[in-house]
Amino acid sequence: MRLLLYAFGFLSIAGSAPAMAEPLRPEIETFIGEMVARHGFEQAGLESILGAARFQPAIIDAISRPATSRPWYEFRPIFVNPRRIAGGVDFWNSHAGTLERAHREFGIPEEIITAVMGVETIYGAQTGKHRVLDALTTLAFDYPKRAGFFRDELEQYLLMGREQGADVLNIRGSYAGAIGIPQFMPSSYRRYAVDFDGDGRIDLSGSMADAIGSVANYLKSFGWEAGQTVAVPALVNGENYRNALFSGSKPLYTLQEMRKLGVMTRADIPRDRPVTLVELANNNGNEYWLGFNNFFVITRYNRSVHYAMSVWQLAEEIRAARNSGSQ
Repeated sequence: MRLLLYAFGFLSIAGSAPAMAEPLRPEIETFIGEMVARHGFEQAGLESILGAARFQPAIIDAISRPATSRPWYEFRPIFVNPRRIAGGVDFWNSHAGTLERAHREFGIPEEIITAVMGVETIYGAQTGKHRVLDALTTLAFDYPKRAGFFRDELEQYLLMGREQGADVLNIRGSYAGAIGIPQFMPSSYRRYAVDFDGDGRIDLSGSMADAIGSVANYLKSFGWEAGQTVAVPALVNGENYRNALFSGSKPLYTLQEMRKLGVMTRADIPRDRPVTLVELANNNGNEYWLGFNNFFVITRYNRSVHYAMSVWQLAEEIRAARNSGSQ
C-alpha cells in the first residue's frame, strides 16, 4: 500500500494508513468516487484513509447541544471571566508586535484578535482532542441535519492535507473538525489562513503569528470596518422591535427606522447607519444591543449572537485591563 500511495503522490497525507478491516459504506464509496473524479485523488489511498476513520457518538452528542444554545446569563460567564481577561492581557503583551502588525495590515484591533483566540481555545491552550478525520467523517455521514456542510468540509480537509503534506490521520481539533489555535474549519484554513511569520508554510497549530494573521485576514475578508464600533446598548418599547431582531443577515435598518419599531439608543450614532437588534436573556429579563457591521462580521466566525457578543465584550475587558495595568 505504501508503494501504491507513493506512486500517486498520496503518501504525504496518508502516512502508513492501516489496511481496511471491512468494506466501506456505500455513501462513503460514493464520496470517494467524487473525490477521485473532481480532484484526481487515488481511490485506494482514500479508501485506506476513510477506512481508518472511526464513528464517534460523543461528537454527535456534543454538536447536538452546543454551548451557544445556552441562555446569555449562562454563556457569558464561561467566556468573559477573570481567567480569560488576564490570559488576554498576557497574550497581548507576549505578542504585541505581531498583533500591532496585524492591526496595521488588516485593520483589526489587537483586542478583537486576542478575544477570538480567548473564546476559541483560551489562547491556544485547548485546541481540541478529537481526530479531525473522525469528527468530519462522523458528521458527514451520521449527522443528517448538516451532512452536506460536513461532507464539504471533509473534502476541503483532504485537499488541505494534500496541499500541505499533512498527516490527515492524526491532526486533532474540535468535535466539529475545527483546527488549531484559531479553530479554522478546513475550508477557512484553505481560503483565509496566511503565512504571517514568513517561514514558507502555514501552521495554525504551531505558529502563533500565523494564527494571529489568519484571524485578522478572515475578519477583514468579511468586511470589517476599521475604526468602527461593534455594538451599543439599546432600549425597546412595545412588540414591533421583534421585526428587527438579528436573523443572520447584514444590518438592514437605519436608526431612524429602528425608532419607528420602538428601538432607541442613547449613543450618538448617525441616523442613517445600518444596525441590527440583538436580544440577550438575563436572569431578570432581557438586554438589548444595536449591532453594527462589525458585529455581523464576527458572526461570520460563528453564527451565534452569543458568540459575537462574548468576543466583543471580552475584547473590551481585555483592553480596559491592559490599559489600567491591572488584571
